[in-house]
Amino acid sequence: MMRRGARTGIAALAAAALVGALLAGCTTTTVRDPAASAPPRPLPTSTDGRPVDVVTGLRSPWSILQLGGGRILVSERDSGRIVRVDRGEPQPIGTVPGVVHTGEGGLLGLAYRDGWLYAYTTTASDNRVIRMRLDDPTDGDLSPGTPQVLLDGLDRAANHDGGRIAFGPDGMLYVTVGDASDTGNAQDLRSLNGKILRMTPDGDVPDDNPFPGSYVYSYGHRNPQGLAWDADGRLWASEFGQNTWDELNRIVPGQDYGWPVVEGVAHDPRFVDPVVQWPTDEASPSGLAFADGAFWMAGLGGQRLWRIAISAAGHPSSRALFAGDAGYGRLRDVAPAPGGGLLVLTDNTDGRGSPRDGDDRLLHVPPGVLTGEVG
Repeated sequence: MMRRGARTGIAALAAAALVGALLAGCTTTTVRDPAASAPPRPLPTSTDGRPVDVVTGLRSPWSILQLGGGRILVSERDSGRIVRVDRGEPQPIGTVPGVVHTGEGGLLGLAYRDGWLYAYTTTASDNRVIRMRLDDPTDGDLSPGTPQVLLDGLDRAANHDGGRIAFGPDGMLYVTVGDASDTGNAQDLRSLNGKILRMTPDGDVPDDNPFPGSYVYSYGHRNPQGLAWDADGRLWASEFGQNTWDELNRIVPGQDYGWPVVEGVAHDPRFVDPVVQWPTDEASPSGLAFADGAFWMAGLGGQRLWRIAISAAGHPSSRALFAGDAGYGRLRDVAPAPGGGLLVLTDNTDGRGSPRDGDDRLLHVPPGVLTGEVG
């Protein structure tokens, strides 16, 4: 059973038309910049393994999105702005209308496919997935169009909003949705909260989803915020625990990951155990990426970047980078960098961190850290 407000097929087109009418005169606010036609600059790098600032002065950034050709966007949770960050200075390209920041909600995950910019947003009444045409005129400027609603009616709350979206190798859009601080949602297949969802790029339910007619791909989740696929095309997700264990899970369609009945490894045959778990003060994971044969997981409360390798036999090993006083504070997202290395997004201005001069920032971690040559 799908949650109220889920829009598919013809209903999605009707919803898009309605939203366009409601937002007439209030589409994304586009900011023009004298340097709009400047091409992306090469990423700064180092030879000693230390991350280098790509851009500074971001405000509660949440998601890294690469468009190709060196173009990089970042979402700002609280302001609702989409910021271009590949030219040396933050350049807002638009503010998504209707975004309401409360607690952990706001403008969260971003994704891109075939000229459409997708976003997970919090409004005054719900969480939702939208998309906007992303115009790319010949002058090189980027301009998001009027939002179309693909899925709405997801419960919102001050905590546990989920919010990561990403396209998989199968061309489908995957969406992490938190339990919205109502633990009963995670085990209730009538609810889309506490789940990982799967939809077509147009917002329909795929015919091969594990529960017919439902967006639900997996359930029993508390607050998953990272999605990545390994070299074999298998889906993995990072997830916030409550008081004991944070998790890295191998996501199998239709399976139950145990929340709120269990947290961490339980050896309970009813549920899928995490492949790796950490005490919550060592991780509090958000973004997840796969690069150079390993997973890279951004830690908020743990204030470190985790490298997790999974052997051919399925055995994990992990080590932490940039932890402690020499680190960079809370880390929100991580992505493979164009040309090698990683992009890492700090989040010290979200109300829970201790901002430093220049925060928040997008960092380039040089390729040698991934291969183990430095760092």
